[in-house]
Amino acid sequence: MFDPTTFANLLNRRTFLRSTGVGLGSIALHTLLASESLSATTVDGNSADAIYRGLPGLPHHKPTAKRVIFLCMAGGPSHLETFDYKPKLEALDGKEMPDEYTLGQPIAQLQGKKLICQGPMTKFNQYGESGLTVSDYFPWLAKLADDICVIKSMVTEQINHDPAHTFMNTGTALSGRPSMGAWITYGLGSESSDLPGFVVLTSMAGNGAQPIASRQWSAGFLPSRFQGVEFNSSGDPVHYVRKPDGVSPQLQRQTVDAIKRFDMNRNKYVHNPEINTRIAAYEMAYRMQASVPHLMDISDESQETLELYGAKPGDGSFASNCLLARRLAERGVRFIHLYHRGWDHHNHLRNLMKTASETSDRPTWALLNDLKQRGMLEDTLLIWGGEFGRTPMAQLDTSKPTVPEANGRDHHIKGFTMWMAGGGVKSGMTYGATDDLGYNAAENVVHVRDLHATMLHVLGIDHKRLSVRHQGLDMKLTGVEEARVVHEILV
Repeated sequence: MFDPTTFANLLNRRTFLRSTGVGLGSIALHTLLASESLSATTVDGNSADAIYRGLPGLPHHKPTAKRVIFLCMAGGPSHLETFDYKPKLEALDGKEMPDEYTLGQPIAQLQGKKLICQGPMTKFNQYGESGLTVSDYFPWLAKLADDICVIKSMVTEQINHDPAHTFMNTGTALSGRPSMGAWITYGLGSESSDLPGFVVLTSMAGNGAQPIASRQWSAGFLPSRFQGVEFNSSGDPVHYVRKPDGVSPQLQRQTVDAIKRFDMNRNKYVHNPEINTRIAAYEMAYRMQASVPHLMDISDESQETLELYGAKPGDGSFASNCLLARRLAERGVRFIHLYHRGWDHHNHLRNLMKTASETSDRPTWALLNDLKQRGMLEDTLLIWGGEFGRTPMAQLDTSKPTVPEANGRDHHIKGFTMWMAGGGVKSGMTYGATDDLGYNAAENVVHVRDLHATMLHVLGIDHKRLSVRHQGLDMKLTGVEEARVVHEILV
C-alpha cells in the first residue's frame, strides 16, 4: 500500500544526501552549515547562491580599508619584553613592588603572594626615524618601526585566557555573541564567490599553548553563514570538503542541483529563510572543492617569496599561515584571523619568548612588506597583539627560586601593547603610555571596545549603527558601554 509519509521521507533532502554518498552532506557540520538550532537568513534578499554583498546602506562612510588581518599572539605576549621598555622597572629588579600600584587590584596567579619587580628580560633599542623602542626579541619587526602604529595603553576586562579571548573577539565575556569577523562580514559582505568571507588559521610555537575554542569565531545570534571557517595549513584544507573517491564532479554537480530544486520547491510552501541559506552553503561548499586546494597549495609561490616568509608548503607554521593570509586577502576574503598559540609565559619567559618570537617575527615582517609591495597594505588593516599583557612582577618558578632565567610573568589587563598598520592608520607612531613600571595605562587609554570601534571605522562602519535586535536589545560589537574611535591614530 502506498504510504505518502514514507515516500516524502525518501525524498527528504537529508535522506537524499545520505543515500547518494557524494560527501556534501558532511558539510552540514558547523564549519559550513552550522547547527539546526541556528537561524540562517538571506539578509540581502537576493537569490541563495548570489554573493552576499552586505547590508543596505553600508558602508556608512568612505572606508580606508577593505579587509582585516588580525594576528593574534594567543596567550598574552609581554609588553615589557616587546615594545614597552621601562628603565625604572629595570632599576627595581628584584625589589618589592610598591603597594600603590597593586593594592586591591585583580591579579591572576600572583594574588596573595609576595610581589617582586621583574625587570625586562632582554635589551631594547630605538629604530627608524620614529625612534620606536623595540626589544631584541624582534629584529625583523624593528625594521617596521616607520610602518606601524604601536598602542601602548591597551586595557581589557578579563584576566583569564578564555574569557579574555572571548572579550577581545566579541566585545563581551558572555559566550554565544558574534565574533568581530562575523560582525564585519554581516555588515559588509564578501568579495569572493568561492571562499568564505571570514577565515581562521591556527599555529603553535613551543610551550604555553592555551587551547582556542571554535566559538571564538562564532556567528553567535547572527545568521550562521557569517561564522569563521577554519582552514588547515596541512592535510585537508577544510574538513569534509573534499569529494569522496570515485565521485565525479558531474555527479556532484547534479546532486547539488537536485538538492537545490527540492529545497526551492519546498520553500514555495513553507517560506523558510533558512532553506535559502542552506542552498547557498551547499553551493559554496561545491565551489570550495575547486578553489580551496589551489589556494592552500603555496608551492606555486616563487622560491623568493617562500624564503621571504620562511614558509614551507604544508608545514602548518605561522609563516605559512601569513603567506596564506596574503593569498586569502588577494581573493577577496574580508576578515582573516591568525591565532599563533604559545605566548603564556608564567615561567622560563626568557627562553619561551625567544621561541615564540622567532616563529612569528620574520613572517609578520614579510606579510607587511609583501602587502606593501603589492599595493595592498593601503586598504588592508593589519592588527597584532594578544588577549592581554603580563605583569611587571615576577612569577617565580618554585622549583628554581634562585634562578632568574626560570621566572615568568602573570596575566595582566591594566596596560599592554598592540600595534596596527595599513588601512588608514598612521605609520611610524606610538600612541598612549603605561606608568613607570608598566602596570597601569596612564596616557590616552585605549579599551578593547575602542579598538573595535576604530577597526569598524576604517572599514566604513559606524559602530553605533551596526546592530541587531536580539532578546529585546539592540546588540553591537562595542556593546552598550561608551566606545570611541581613536581618531588620533588615523590619517
